[in-house]
Amino acid sequence: MSEKITPFLWFDQNAEEAIKFYAKILKIKIKKITKYSEEPSKAARMPKGSVMTVAFTMENQDFVAINGGPVFKFTPAISLTINCKTVKEVERVFNKLSAGGQVLMPLDTYPFSKKYAWVNDKYGLSWQINCAERKQKITPFLMFINNGKAEEAMKYYISIFKNAKIKEIHRAPKGGPAPEGKIMHAVFTIAGQEFMAADSYQSHNFSFTPAISFVVNCKDQKEIDFYWNKLTKEGKEVQCGWLTDKYGVSWQVTPQNIEKLLTGKGAWQAMIGMKKIVIKDLKK
Repeated sequence: MSEKITPFLWFDQNAEEAIKFYAKILKIKIKKITKYSEEPSKAARMPKGSVMTVAFTMENQDFVAINGGPVFKFTPAISLTINCKTVKEVERVFNKLSAGGQVLMPLDTYPFSKKYAWVNDKYGLSWQINCAERKQKITPFLMFINNGKAEEAMKYYISIFKNAKIKEIHRAPKGGPAPEGKIMHAVFTIAGQEFMAADSYQSHNFSFTPAISFVVNCKDQKEIDFYWNKLTKEGKEVQCGWLTDKYGVSWQVTPQNIEKLLTGKGAWQAMIGMKKIVIKDLKK
C-alpha cells in the first residue's frame, strides 16, 4: 500500500459486486485480488478458492474490501464523505448511491453546504455527499455517539501519528439545535491523510463496529510495537493484528509485506494465535 493508513471494508460475500457498483459512480482501479487458500478458508469458514480481499483505489485513494461473512455490519458511525466540485455532481452521485438504499438526510441545501445528502447504499455502507472542493476526494468521517469525544479523539490520534494536525473545527452556536460548543464537524490529518469527525447530539442505536477498520501499514516490528501499544492503551486487543481503541474505532496494525509473510506453511495458523503480529514468529 502506498498510503500509511488504508480503510478496510467488511462485506458479506458481495465485495466484488459492491466495488463494481461503486465503479459506475467513482473512479476505481483494482490493484490486487486474493482468494481463500486452504488455511485461511478453514480459519474464516469461507469457501476455498472464493475471493477473500480486493485491494483497489477509489478516486486515487487506497481501500481494501473483504468477503468476511455476516460477522460485522456497517453503521453511519463511520461514513465516507465524497467531496464533489459541483451541485450537478452531488445530484448524480446521490441518485446512484441512494438507489436501493436508505436516505438519512435528504438531498437539499443546508447552512453548511449548498448541496448535501447522507445515504446508506444498498450494501449498508454510509456515504455523505457534499458540494465542497477538497484535494482529497473521499474522506472517512467518524461520528462520536452520545459522548462528546470528537475533539479528545482527534487530539489523541494526532499525538500518535506523524504529519498530523487539526485543520478545522466548526462548533455548534448558542441557541441552535445542538448544545453550544459541540463539534458539528472538524477536519484533521493523520499520516498526511484527511479524516473528519463530529459529535452526535442526538441519541442513536448504533456505534462504531469493525465493519470499517483502518489498517496501519508498518515497515518493521518496531513500528508495529509502537502503534499497537499506543492504540491499545485503554482499548482492547483483538486478534490477528486487529484492535479496538478506547473510543471504539477498529484498527489493524500489520506489516506492509503481510501477504508475503502469510505464504509460508503454517503462517496463517500462527497469525490466528496472535493478537499483536510478531514478524519473526510468522517467518518461522
